[in-house]
Amino acid sequence: MADFNRAVQKTLNHEGGYTNNPNDKGGPTKYGITQSDMPGVNIADITPEQATAYYSENYWKPLYSQINDQSLAEKLFDMGVLFGVGTAVKLLQIGMCANGEITLVPDGDFGPETLKDVNQYGSVAGYRVMLLNHVYEVVNRNPNDAVFLQGWVNRINS
Repeated sequence: MADFNRAVQKTLNHEGGYTNNPNDKGGPTKYGITQSDMPGVNIADITPEQATAYYSENYWKPLYSQINDQSLAEKLFDMGVLFGVGTAVKLLQIGMCANGEITLVPDGDFGPETLKDVNQYGSVAGYRVMLLNHVYEVVNRNPNDAVFLQGWVNRINS
């Protein structure tokens, strides 16, 4: 069974400290958390413990703890933080469908059927392919995001 505490440590390392990149549409972030995520809190001052609590409440979905492959659960969680939970789940579902392993409708919802399929057919390698395709599509649609491409690729491949 997947462990949130292991997953969140990797994500906190990936997200890092405070940044205020003018190309980031989300504005200033710390540990990947924006001001709109935590109104009334000075983002520059949030602690790893505050970020962990926020991620536990908003990004680690209840069924993630039942994923058998820790590395896949970590990647799904991390990509949910990076791209949004619905997008991360949908890309995982599409990847499994593309391999002809399942026939569920990729809806971005991590429910019991997706959990069953992930535990039977999910793989980090297959998921990475979908994630890499996604980031190249993002940059093709919005060339200004190319500044983030190498970082996204590195994170996907980590």
